[in-house]
Amino acid sequence: MKTKILLLLIFISSYGFSQSVNDYKAVIIPLKYDFMKTDNQYRLATLTKFNLNKAGFEAFYANDAIPQDYNRCDLLNVDVIRDNGFLVTKLYVVLKDCYGKIVFTSDIGKSKTKDFDGAYSEALNQAFLSINALHYKYNGTKATTTNNQTSVNNQVAVAPVAVTTNAAVVNTVVNNNDPNLLYAQPTETGYQLIDKTPKVVMKLMKTSRPDSFIAIKGDIQGSLNAKDNEWYFEYYKNDKLVSEKVIVKF
Repeated sequence: MKTKILLLLIFISSYGFSQSVNDYKAVIIPLKYDFMKTDNQYRLATLTKFNLNKAGFEAFYANDAIPQDYNRCDLLNVDVIRDNGFLVTKLYVVLKDCYGKIVFTSDIGKSKTKDFDGAYSEALNQAFLSINALHYKYNGTKATTTNNQTSVNNQVAVAPVAVTTNAAVVNTVVNNNDPNLLYAQPTETGYQLIDKTPKVVMKLMKTSRPDSFIAIKGDIQGSLNAKDNEWYFEYYKNDKLVSEKVIVKF
């Protein structure tokens, strides 16, 4: 009985969220998911893009150049999550908006194949069946942003970029050609900042303050704080406070 109720809730939740995927123009694909050791391991990034295209979505890798007329909030972010299973490979796909809110969660794809390449491929393809069933078609909805947020492009931002965290907006101006620029990708607990490689440089966890994050960079733990419309990574070294400017695009 409990199982039937759970399945019913999952169905209702998936159905409700599925109505909104049509509000987004394209999907951004990371080259590496949390359970992977290397970029595109088991060809999962490639398979994700193939399946998204098959489902009707326009898809870009995280290091691709995004068309200038695309607003950051016109785009979904995809994540593939591995679920625990004894002798069974289980994967499911999550689509999130630009603020990290889950828009759609796929059914769980399963495979009993012993070969990792085959198992991950089979499980991912199976998970995408529920996404194919959405019959995605972009409805032309324009993403709503605040403070005249600019589109995602490779030019210098001509207007303040609205960085939305928990409840408030911190305005920063970034140069997309800056070699030190980091890009924020939403996670379950906050963000991860990646460079153009793409490589994860820093992990951020939300706090009760919208202008401050717990930050982890390598083996250094500190905080990322907004000051005068700029972000600073602050931590202690030899009992002295160190403050490093961080150029980040949320």
